[in-house]
Amino acid sequence: MEDTFTNLATYGYIGLFLYSLGGGFVALIGAGVLSFMGKMDLTTSIAIAFIANAIGDVLLFYMARYQKSMMMEGLRKHRRKLALAHVMMKKNGSWIILIQKFVYGIKTLIPIAIGLTKYDFKKFAILNVLSAGVWALVFGLGSYYSGSALVKFAEIIGDKPWIAPIILVIFGGALWLYMEKATKRKV
Repeated sequence: MEDTFTNLATYGYIGLFLYSLGGGFVALIGAGVLSFMGKMDLTTSIAIAFIANAIGDVLLFYMARYQKSMMMEGLRKHRRKLALAHVMMKKNGSWIILIQKFVYGIKTLIPIAIGLTKYDFKKFAILNVLSAGVWALVFGLGSYYSGSALVKFAEIIGDKPWIAPIILVIFGGALWLYMEKATKRKV
């Protein structure tokens, strides 16, 4: 177990950066808990996640704007979700750039959808940087201050591993139902 913590402390920042490029908050939560345990530095973890998340969404925006054919080829199966992203953009305006950081299932599609429109890049970049900062602070500090409870939860899962698949199925099912409902065609 101590070897695992040593490896996470050594390579955790690299993993955090790579995972945060795609908007993954699980690595940031893990870094917050490891910071609580004294294995990583909280400020460094939040800064790395913030920078990576801001870069990741700007890259998605840029690729959608200037590599449309390549992006659209990969998004064929996600047309409804992309349409949902456009509707959310029209409904919520610039707020969607902040909101999308916290909604699993659309957080990678929103920058792509915005990139496909004529939305101003500078405005997107500024709002994205602000949003990435809020995102990193919320999940980083939240997981740090919830570290004790999260460590106890991990211990329970370690003692009773059969609970983990049940939680994953419930969470995955709820997410799937939400996305099905949100992207369902209206007759």
